[in-house]
Amino acid sequence: MSKASAPGKIILFGEHAVVYARPAIAVPVFQVRAEVEVERLELGDCQIELVDLSRRYDFADAMPDDPVAAIICLTCARLKVEPRGVRVRVHSTIPIGGGLGSGAAVSVATARALAQHFSVTLNAVEASALAYEVEKLHHGTPSGIDNTVIAFEQPVYFVRDRPIESFRVARPFTIAIADTGIAAPTKIAVGDVRRAWEQNRAHYEMLFDQIGAIVRDARKAIEQGNVESLGELMNTNQILLRAIGVSSPEIETLVQAALNAGAPGAKLSGAGRGGNVIALVDGVTQDIVARAMTEAGAKRVIVTRVE
Repeated sequence: MSKASAPGKIILFGEHAVVYARPAIAVPVFQVRAEVEVERLELGDCQIELVDLSRRYDFADAMPDDPVAAIICLTCARLKVEPRGVRVRVHSTIPIGGGLGSGAAVSVATARALAQHFSVTLNAVEASALAYEVEKLHHGTPSGIDNTVIAFEQPVYFVRDRPIESFRVARPFTIAIADTGIAAPTKIAVGDVRRAWEQNRAHYEMLFDQIGAIVRDARKAIEQGNVESLGELMNTNQILLRAIGVSSPEIETLVQAALNAGAPGAKLSGAGRGGNVIALVDGVTQDIVARAMTEAGAKRVIVTRVE
């Protein structure tokens, strides 16, 4: 049996603007992972088992937009093998539609497990490229940031169609990730922003430029260990995301709860209109902020360290 896994991810700064060639910063979240096992079958079929959904079906019966079948097809084509004689078992602790990169993590883990089964090693670039093709099923016009940070498993400064840049975290910091409990409709949100951009390009280009400037300032602060300045950058980024039209009452409630509890900054992360809110915390405030966001309606809160 071959096994592989991939972490979740969170976008710290730059969502939506990243689709329009502005930078974004994303980091892996190792507290949640997608795990995939590939085992040999005596019969010639390929079976897919989604453990968390209690579902098992044949590859041949999968719908055309089935993301697990898609990554199996793409990976087997890359490996020059037929998708036969294997069972692909998927288990994930990453919430679906929560903005933590569930789809990309499953794709990366599946590609790696299949490659291992067929005695081939996929590097991070190859795994990311395969996952990106599947991301198109999820998101329509994806930026590519999810598959990149998940495949490389390190903080990245990402600009679409440019070489990937990792960067140094001079001083580790901590964020609390609160789940609104509402699935983030990424494809819909990205599509709505595109339509709004098409109708008023000058206004949206201005907003995207401002977000891009925040991302560049945030990278500089992280590289210089100036953690204290990240809170205000998060707050400003949230104001701009609100102006773009991707916030929601549930998001705003959690953002305000975090700020009231002592977080110096908080914002949505990902597509918005659901998904997650992130808040900058430290050893003193992390439990207080996590409790406040839970009491304000968060379904769960993950605290992760960025380093």
